[in-house]
Amino acid sequence: MYANIRPFVALYSSVTLMMMGLGLLNTFLGLRLSLEGVSTQVTGLVMSAYFVGLVAGTTYCRKIIRNVGHIRAFAAFIAVTTAVVMVHGLYTSPLLWAVLRFAAGISNMGLFMVIESWLNECAEPRFRGRIFSIYMIVTYLGSTVGQQLLNTGDVRGQALFLVAGVFLVLSTIPVAMTRSIHPKLPKVEQAALKTILKKAPIGMLGCFGSGLLHSAFYTMGPVFAHQIQLTVSQISWFMSLTVLGGLLLQWPVGMLSDRLDRSLVLPALGIILAVISLFLLLFSRYSLGILLGTTAVFGGIFFSIYPVAVARAHDIFEAQDVVKVSSVLLLCYGIGAMFGPILAAMVMSLTGTPYGLYFYMIAVSSLYAVVTLMLRQKESVRIVPVAEQVDFVIMETTSDVAMHLDPRLERPQGEEG
Repeated sequence: MYANIRPFVALYSSVTLMMMGLGLLNTFLGLRLSLEGVSTQVTGLVMSAYFVGLVAGTTYCRKIIRNVGHIRAFAAFIAVTTAVVMVHGLYTSPLLWAVLRFAAGISNMGLFMVIESWLNECAEPRFRGRIFSIYMIVTYLGSTVGQQLLNTGDVRGQALFLVAGVFLVLSTIPVAMTRSIHPKLPKVEQAALKTILKKAPIGMLGCFGSGLLHSAFYTMGPVFAHQIQLTVSQISWFMSLTVLGGLLLQWPVGMLSDRLDRSLVLPALGIILAVISLFLLLFSRYSLGILLGTTAVFGGIFFSIYPVAVARAHDIFEAQDVVKVSSVLLLCYGIGAMFGPILAAMVMSLTGTPYGLYFYMIAVSSLYAVVTLMLRQKESVRIVPVAEQVDFVIMETTSDVAMHLDPRLERPQGEEG
């Protein structure tokens, strides 16, 4: 097994280091804005710019990689990201930081595209699923460790910007030392949005809803934690356990979704997430243990909605459509992610409490569950027999290039999804 994984160790190392730096930065920026007294609504606007950049980067980064090659593009994207991190530390201005977050979103999308192109080029078809799974795992683990790096410096000083920058720069070393070939950037075609909405509305809405939820928590979670007066160490654990729970609980949730009708599993996940959010809203203020323990479960359900929604969409389409469909689903996620921080911040401001974050989570997850059940009731969705469902695959939202590694591509042609 190791012989098959060995060619990818350098790339996995780069991903881990990169996600450690990005994981730290994303949490630190929201916390720092809160510490500086920036309003919740302005913080939401600033942090949403990152997701706008991610969506924009899907188009622009592809052209850059094709023009200059993968290693040069990777170095350029790392340089831009590192410079952006350092400029954050020079001057605290919501407008400047919004521009920087937009630039970071574009460059980060480029980084994911480069790495995933390498993985796709080097992965043999029979090991594609294993390579993809390990890539997703190291992505989650790197982000989890990154949350703990919040404890390595004074959150009111400049040290943490340097720490994030160091890990980003270090991520270039494994790539620079690799002897791998220069891969060809896979061509990604998108299926018609209208076609997917008509054939797989539950999956598409699930991805959009995931974007609304994920971006809101990643950006406003640290703000919430600071406003309820958690210490820096407690904030790092609050964020770490959410991400780690998302990694560990995806397997049991995924196995369950393989054995049950996913058109029922998805609204059930929405209802469960709403119930957990309500529990956090009512009881987490009384005990740190309750907050952290429940947060891990919250993360498990929270991060499972996107991969289950993707699997549901692929139940409807055939194997040759996996990349096309996944590309549109990722775009739906990105569109939702652009609005998540803004809407969550608005709810937190209107309710006058940091726990407004969980009011928002309840509203989004409940609305998704209700709409999904209504679509199913009206027979607007196709019921796929469990025996014909595709396998669940653990996923994190990176770039559409990763979809070429999806093991569901290897289903026999003509097999109905």
